[in-house]
Amino acid sequence: MHAYMIELISLMAIFSFAIVSPGADLAMVIRQALVHGRRQAIITSFGIGAALMFHVSYTILGLGLIISQSVYLFNIVKWLGVAYLVYIGIKALKAGRTEITVSAEAQDDAPKAQSALKAFTLGFAANALNPKAVFFFLSIFSTIVSAHTPMAIKFGYGTVMASCLILWFVGVSAFMTTPRMRAAFSRASKWIDRTSGVVFIALGIKLATEKAA
Repeated sequence: MHAYMIELISLMAIFSFAIVSPGADLAMVIRQALVHGRRQAIITSFGIGAALMFHVSYTILGLGLIISQSVYLFNIVKWLGVAYLVYIGIKALKAGRTEITVSAEAQDDAPKAQSALKAFTLGFAANALNPKAVFFFLSIFSTIVSAHTPMAIKFGYGTVMASCLILWFVGVSAFMTTPRMRAAFSRASKWIDRTSGVVFIALGIKLATEKAA
């Protein structure tokens, strides 16, 4: 159990950078809160969390199949993961300050009726249709999680990650729609990007030295 706790803590230490980094999911939640209200933004947050669980599920199942069937295929995936981690690390290091803005058109719109299903689907689709997610999760799972970790434990990791993502965006829905909070997050985004860039590159180097079990 101790080894599993170390894996979970390591996963969450890396995943925390992905959670707080400014991106499309954050912009969508903020816009939902401004245009359709806090309730719809929270529902959208659950959609994003569900999509993360979708990514985690096929990553765990697919990675397990690759490891069990072919070391060659595992190495292909591994080096794709290395390339992606180094790429996003360099990109993050080069990134400047991120301005979190919402268009005047969105701010001027009167709140429109939006069903809970539509709000959920918006969040789910935005995250689930992101092709970069598969490489991200393959990279961190193949780097940190042992091939011998039981499938149920791996899905437990995914559930914790999805829950933390939902809680983060629920917090965004509640607190970060004010101009002061958006400005503070924008100021911090440059250092978030630089720190995460170093972490992702280090992960890529570590993954490059790993071998299939």
